[in-house]
Amino acid sequence: MAHDIVLNANCDASRSVDDIHVSVPLLQKLVAELVGTYLLIFAGCASVVVNLDNADIITLPGISIVWGLTVMVLAYSLGHISGAHFNPAVTIAHASTKRFPLKDVPAYILAQFAGSLLASGTLRLLFRGKANQFVGTLPTGSDLQAFVLEFIITFFLMFVISGVATDNRAIGELAGLAVGSTVLLNVLIAGPITGASMNPARSLGPAILHSEYRGIWIYVVSPILGALAGTWVYTLIRYTNKPVREITKSASFLKGRQPRDDK
Repeated sequence: MAHDIVLNANCDASRSVDDIHVSVPLLQKLVAELVGTYLLIFAGCASVVVNLDNADIITLPGISIVWGLTVMVLAYSLGHISGAHFNPAVTIAHASTKRFPLKDVPAYILAQFAGSLLASGTLRLLFRGKANQFVGTLPTGSDLQAFVLEFIITFFLMFVISGVATDNRAIGELAGLAVGSTVLLNVLIAGPITGASMNPARSLGPAILHSEYRGIWIYVVSPILGALAGTWVYTLIRYTNKPVREITKSASFLKGRQPRDDK
């Protein structure tokens, strides 16, 4: 879900993010995005449908933990291959700040939607013997309330991603944990009201499989706008008066790096 979440942790400071991406063929990145999005949607939505089928046995905190942990483990597993976006809003936001090639955006989005559709189809087949449980996202209040809430939580998510995954001054090893924790918090906050999508692919996959499109425009437009706002606000505050050689170093508590003075 987060662009280059673990690159800073695993790569030497002298190597740029672009150098890493050049060495990975686009097809491999697309497969990683498809598989990662599939596993994300399958695990997260499976916790929702199991909860519905078993009298709220998992509960909202449990569902939040599933989403957060899934994002974290996938970020550490696939971040060094595709950047671990798993989310069209994240891909578009990174492309808007030239941290992702614009020409690769359509292919990434198609791979993400394919992963979501496959995961949604798998869940529908697995649970078809019971009531038709919709694992998509629907607003429980007004459309305006849902739109604003989805914008805020996606802004929060993208702001954190921009801080920990694209700024070399951050501690790279903790990026996946930070992003996963943000997702967990957002699901706790907004889950009962909007479903806490933050991701057009997450909402569209189940919507298409179940032909349930009520409020779907909210889950397409609001996360994209929230992600764009989040990454651009962080871009505005990321600049510093530190020398370029200091900015380009990768912070890491595993490499004996001295504490930084981020004035």
